Amino acid sequence: MNTEINPRIPVALTIAGSDSGGGAGIQADLRTFAFHCVHGTSAITCVTAQNTLGVNRVDAMPTEAVVAQIQAVLEDIGVQAAKTGMLLNQEIIFAVAQQVEALQIDNLVVDPVMVSRTGAQLIDDDAVKTLCHALIPKAVVITPNRYEAQILSGLQINSLEDMQAAAEIIHKTLRTKAVLVKGGGMQGDLRGVDIWFDGDKLEVLTCQQVETKNTHGTGCTLSAAIAANLAKGKDLWQAVQEAKEYVTTALTYALDIGEGQGPVGHFFPLLRN
Repeated sequence: MNTEINPRIPVALTIAGSDSGGGAGIQADLRTFAFHCVHGTSAITCVTAQNTLGVNRVDAMPTEAVVAQIQAVLEDIGVQAAKTGMLLNQEIIFAVAQQVEALQIDNLVVDPVMVSRTGAQLIDDDAVKTLCHALIPKAVVITPNRYEAQILSGLQINSLEDMQAAAEIIHKTLRTKAVLVKGGGMQGDLRGVDIWFDGDKLEVLTCQQVETKNTHGTGCTLSAAIAANLAKGKDLWQAVQEAKEYVTTALTYALDIGEGQGPVGHFFPLLRN
């Protein structure tokens, strides 16, 4: 007789920074995992002091502490998927890549947090190189925004054709299984249009545009939703499509809190009431 109240549920791991304002980072990731009925675990890479108006301070976790968190989760609980977000510096990026290899973490989603959607570079050039050579090739999919895709491809991106060309270049040069170039930072009709390329299929993903200033955490949420779907056993293409639908709906119920840019509504069924 099975005495378990609940069957074993999928587990996902987020390796990312903490957002004190609760809109992005591990806070957004864990809410996204929970929405998808996936148990969320975490390895915190840095602690930020931030709110809806911006980031006031960032403190890196010791590399040994990041590694210890990953090992603690994998050695006891195990995970069916993982995602990375803000890794902050070269040392942490390299250490995370080593753990992914050593612990055989499959279904890795890399959100290459290098540049904000406004174009501000967040990590130095050495960290970018390590991200490209040590971690990205281990991913099943990477999710760069417009400016990150420009760095990774070497192209200026101003059109749909530019996004498509960048996705193909990134796939070829960085040896990742799939690329999703996000259009959240694009203008006009291209805002919110994403490009998927997996070596065979080049697809344009569109959605209904949502008019809101409260878009904080969309990138974190998208990559976390992809990881959650992968943890549940969905194939990569389905995981990406459903993640995009989730983010679009969460944007529709975005939270107008604080004086600046609020977060998306991760638990939108509750907000409908």
